[in-house]
Amino acid sequence: MDFPEELSMGERIRALRESRGMSRAVLAGMCNRGPDWLKKIENGDRELNSHTQLLRLAAALAVSDLSVITGNPSDVAAMVPSGRLNHPAMPAIWEAVMTRPLVFRPLTTPPDPAQLQGRVDQSWRLWHTSEHNRTEVGALLPDLIRDAETAVRVLDGVQRRAALVALSDVYRLTGQATAYIAPAELAWVVADRALTAAQDADDPAAIAAAAWNMGNILRETAYHEEALRVVVEASGLIRSHLERAPDDWRGIYGALQLHAAVTYARDGAEGDALRCWEKGNEVAKSLPVSYVHPSTVFGRANVDFHEVSVHTDLKKAQKALGIADEIDPEIMPSTERKARLWVEVARGHLQRGDRTAALMVMQVAYETGAETVRFTPTARSVAADLWRKAPRALRPQAATLAELVGVNPAS
Repeated sequence: MDFPEELSMGERIRALRESRGMSRAVLAGMCNRGPDWLKKIENGDRELNSHTQLLRLAAALAVSDLSVITGNPSDVAAMVPSGRLNHPAMPAIWEAVMTRPLVFRPLTTPPDPAQLQGRVDQSWRLWHTSEHNRTEVGALLPDLIRDAETAVRVLDGVQRRAALVALSDVYRLTGQATAYIAPAELAWVVADRALTAAQDADDPAAIAAAAWNMGNILRETAYHEEALRVVVEASGLIRSHLERAPDDWRGIYGALQLHAAVTYARDGAEGDALRCWEKGNEVAKSLPVSYVHPSTVFGRANVDFHEVSVHTDLKKAQKALGIADEIDPEIMPSTERKARLWVEVARGHLQRGDRTAALMVMQVAYETGAETVRFTPTARSVAADLWRKAPRALRPQAATLAELVGVNPAS
């Protein structure tokens, strides 16, 4: 819908609700709230400050761009994660996940959990180093899923626990590789299986890693409060082990703190966001300078990268860009994470209204990790914004970027 610029946010929500034939009770219920809460927002008697609730309203109203609701043309377009993107790897992954056999035939040679874990670790490295990580890792996942499921069913004792940890890692990797391309039901199945396998293994580090993965899915589907609860519980579970724990246990604990920092920042909770980032920063200081967690890539570089993300989400573009100026992206071993850093820098430039700089940075992001940009909603939002509002002299470059990223100009 095209709204007059003078309409308030509440008036826009009411118009959208009425255009869809929805009562206040129905829309409020979809946001886990009562009709009085929605009535006050629509009438302007209550401000809508929660990013989580704003996302839920947008998803319930089938609005794909938050700026339609906020009505502020200077805002960076924020895509609502309601739809899914197509990728050729999905059918085979879907089949492997959703057609798990109920009966496993005995094997002549028992599977080796160490060898299985080695394959999983190699796949994580590929995820972080390949420019086309979804395609290349997606091709490996169906066999990994089946082999890990088989190992868990045919082994017992210590070997079965090791296989369960590998299975949890496989499903965590599946969640990463299928983010934004998997149907919602598969995303939840994968996250739940990762956590269940880790709990069955009774391995605190695996449970914490699976909780980090679950938190990602909860946050990206606008359940910020639930994401924070999972992260806090997982942090508590592993905290008592940290004094004598291996580096990777501290690494996943640090990753949980950074996850909470970004989640708080997206809700505008600056104090909580910076407090959690500082916790992650302290963990990084306690680890070797060159340390990098194998799956979350937690380490010195990732802590610095997250500081940029936190300030961008807090709409403090000048601070974010100042931090980014002091970062050497090449110290990050993850191509995927480097591409996401450049997207965050582009978002910062957009917040300042500098679309020329944003376009230049987005071109670098795409060259760094094409599939990261093509299949990440924030990156697609930046590309779409640039296509619509780039300076006249740069419109051809903005159109080329939009075409590469796969942004529909009609959107």
